[in-house]
Amino acid sequence: MLPVEKHSFPPIWLVLVLLALTAFSFAKPVTVHAQDEPEAAAPAAGADAPEETKAEGHKPKSTLWWIIETSGLIGAFLLLVSIYFVGLVVQLFMELRAPVVAPPEVMEKCEALLAKRDFNGIYKVAKDSACELGQLIATGMTALSFGFDHAREAIDRQSEEITVEMEKRISMLAVIGTLGPLIGLLGTLKGMIASFSVIALSDTQLKASEVAGGISEALLLTFEGVGLSVPAIYFFAVFKNRVSSLSVQTMNAADDFIFRVHTMAHKKAPTEPAA
Repeated sequence: MLPVEKHSFPPIWLVLVLLALTAFSFAKPVTVHAQDEPEAAAPAAGADAPEETKAEGHKPKSTLWWIIETSGLIGAFLLLVSIYFVGLVVQLFMELRAPVVAPPEVMEKCEALLAKRDFNGIYKVAKDSACELGQLIATGMTALSFGFDHAREAIDRQSEEITVEMEKRISMLAVIGTLGPLIGLLGTLKGMIASFSVIALSDTQLKASEVAGGISEALLLTFEGVGLSVPAIYFFAVFKNRVSSLSVQTMNAADDFIFRVHTMAHKKAPTEPAA
């Protein structure tokens, strides 16, 4: 059975707690102050102002809804990528585990058959198993007829192929970690263009809300892109180390088992005592 790998990264629950705290920080509603037109005269302070005019001055607006409106299509695309990212991380945590890569029951069956010197049974069990350890044992059993050195080389080549296949599964994490800031930069450029276009094309007095809207969009999309990139890079490093550890441990387990098969095959079968 393979030993449980250890990593020097912070625990996953700490990252999830930090993300949850960041999400809850946007829970407070904000108050949007309506800006009067320059030609309109300010209403006199007192009880003469109607209730409807007072209500229009302060419009409470949820920060979450403001984020959705400001993010736009780029924010919706980042949200879809985030959902895919969460699903991919969960899938990788389920697949890249020692009990999945090298199931203990497969090794137990092979050990029991080795004790009985049933080499054909070992090959059949390893061949029928879809795990990486079974593939390595089957490859070693096939090449063992040409010698133990040839079997060890075959296991090394097969292990490299398995490692490449594992790294393909985690490659999308690196892609997400790289594209997150770039998508945020696209939103930054879009927001800054919108803000400066208001300044350039306006012939009258500017409104602060119109200029600040583009700047808010630029900063918000940059934050969303970086917020997606940071956990993607973190989990890519986690799974990169896990793939390296699992591949080395699985190859060593298969190599050790093939060596014992080679030793058992060259031993003389015990003879029954004469009556």
